[in-house]
Amino acid sequence: MKKHYSISASVTPQSRLNILSSQEMKQLCKASQSKQYDILRRCALAVLNCGSHEDDTTQILKKYHNFDINVVLQSRGIVLEVANAPKHAFVGDEMITGIREHLFSVLRDILFVNSEIITRKESFDLDTVSGTTNAVFHILRNAQCLIPDKLPNMIVCWGGHSIKRFEYEYSKKIGYELGLRGMDICTGCGPGAMKGPMKGATIGHSKQRHREGRYLGITEPGIIAAESPNPIVNELIVMPDIEKRLEAFVRTAHGIIVFPGGVGTAEEILYLLGLLLHPKNKGISIPLIFTAPEASADYFKHIDEFICFALGPEARKLYKIVIGNPEKVAVIMAENMKEVTKQREEIQDAYYFNWSLNIDREFQLPFAPTHENMTSLNLHREQEPYKLAANLRRVFSAIVAGNVKEDGLQAIKKFGPYKISGDKALMKSLDELLTAFTEQGRMKINTEKYNPCYEVID
Repeated sequence: MKKHYSISASVTPQSRLNILSSQEMKQLCKASQSKQYDILRRCALAVLNCGSHEDDTTQILKKYHNFDINVVLQSRGIVLEVANAPKHAFVGDEMITGIREHLFSVLRDILFVNSEIITRKESFDLDTVSGTTNAVFHILRNAQCLIPDKLPNMIVCWGGHSIKRFEYEYSKKIGYELGLRGMDICTGCGPGAMKGPMKGATIGHSKQRHREGRYLGITEPGIIAAESPNPIVNELIVMPDIEKRLEAFVRTAHGIIVFPGGVGTAEEILYLLGLLLHPKNKGISIPLIFTAPEASADYFKHIDEFICFALGPEARKLYKIVIGNPEKVAVIMAENMKEVTKQREEIQDAYYFNWSLNIDREFQLPFAPTHENMTSLNLHREQEPYKLAANLRRVFSAIVAGNVKEDGLQAIKKFGPYKISGDKALMKSLDELLTAFTEQGRMKINTEKYNPCYEVID
């Protein structure tokens, strides 16, 4: 007997998109029929595929190649028509509430970016630092994730989607300890170390009878298509590209915890260290902790050695490493929230958005991971550490694309592995780090043998 893996349905919003003007409804319909349709379709399919352990977007698209989504205008609002959607997104004929919320969050963000950010260049000059930050702020505000007057308690957690079970359980324990102390969680919204802290925090919040826990997931179209949102996320935001996603993380964070991961996690670490190493950010308080269970201590040993070699000993002073002690991590973060609150008040900065953090243009410019762009990167240590961090961040961003993003996968298939070259000693250190990631199985989900999408040339 043939199994039915898909279902078709009409879905109505239960959010701000439930009350729209006729002009807004026309914009939604127009966006769904434009070049934005492909982005909408891929992101919508990822949301509907919540809980999947597949990170190859081509396989997901192949399995649901008949999937379709359309915005239909009605007299009292809009309806989303989905055809051949994953059946596990429904209970009977009704779409699961959390998945429906995520589906309309995708629609909301893609529409807002296209109709407001991209087209209104006079208001959002994406060629300038201030204009880009302004765009990030407005996307977050439009998603209603900026809450004024709430004391700092948002902890961003970074880590890999492809982690071992005991590492996942450790991240849950950290989340639990944070939840007991009333802290909210923000992650990249996927599985693994992005799901664990949220799951642990829900239990901590429940024990404290804290019923307004926030589990914020920040993603972007290329990532969400490879990492479906986990079921715990109750606020989903889709930023237009990886650079704006990273800026959204650091602007909303009051503290950051990093768990074991792979190249994506290394990219996030280098982005933040690059910012904190900039002379204009001296004294800015963003508590940063690297933590792992005892059995994974080597992960941060490799990261720490690479950071110190590439960026210098000053970079090492910007973070703490805590191994095998979830309670200690939470205690340190709770204490640091007092310092963050004090600093924001002294410099009269907002609790909900870190305006005082300086982000240079080179950290904002979207990096297209083409083979040509990879070979032109300046990967030598004879430059300011924050500039080298920015370029190294681009290397890891390209490897993420080559591992899981549709465009990157196609580029590797057509042109072969990315060529990475630069300072001989630096390339040796980089190659050792990437080799360690591969040997630890941190490159892709459920991959017995990893075929590198890169080649390090010294």
